[in-house]
Amino acid sequence: MAKRKIIISTRNVSKAFGKQQVLKSITLEIYKGEIFGFLGPSGAGKTTLVKQLVGLDLPTDGENHVFGKKMPSLPTMERIGYMAQSDALYEELSAKENMVFFASLYGLKGQHRETRIRKVMEIVNLTDHLNKLVSNYSGGMKRRLSLAIALLHEPKLLILDEPTVGIDPVLRKSIWNAFEELKKTDATLIVTTHVMDEAEKCDRLGMIRDGRLIAVGTPEELKHNTSSANIEEAFLIYGGAEA
Repeated sequence: MAKRKIIISTRNVSKAFGKQQVLKSITLEIYKGEIFGFLGPSGAGKTTLVKQLVGLDLPTDGENHVFGKKMPSLPTMERIGYMAQSDALYEELSAKENMVFFASLYGLKGQHRETRIRKVMEIVNLTDHLNKLVSNYSGGMKRRLSLAIALLHEPKLLILDEPTVGIDPVLRKSIWNAFEELKKTDATLIVTTHVMDEAEKCDRLGMIRDGRLIAVGTPEELKHNTSSANIEEAFLIYGGAEA
């Protein structure tokens, strides 16, 4: 079997805010062309970790390497598509104006820019709302617009923090289908979630609890190793909640 290309390497990463230890010695590798999920409850440390991988935060100890470069690295950050947990949108502008603004940051121009805007708005099913003010968008529509912006520049690494919160089940399914299509282009996707059925859709999972990486593997491996019927049961066992 061919050796898989490592896109992300996290080495003994810890993070403390004052006396509060949020991440505790995390070591992990994420490979090219996989959907990797960070699964854990709110407050487990998922967002803190992905913000470091994007280059928006620094570890207290340890190092994060993305595309072989130590983070934060500005050229590397420009190669990443990032969707934060809270939507960073200009509400007084239309969706189209938001897209044009972010496209300019990515260096997209002319016909290519228009093509990409049209394509990503189709993926998130917002084509009919392109000229609507973002202030008139629902919470779920804002999440979808944020996802579209993260996809604009066709990044080879997508980091998505709770991307489907507030999105209805039918659209959630279509977004996961889009993730699968992106994977076929050798893009790597990292998704944080606390939703168990979404965790099942990932190629591999990193289970995080209280700032620790308590297990890593495919959903099938994690269930098999704990003799669990589902991921929720496996998570409880790895976390020590069940004997």
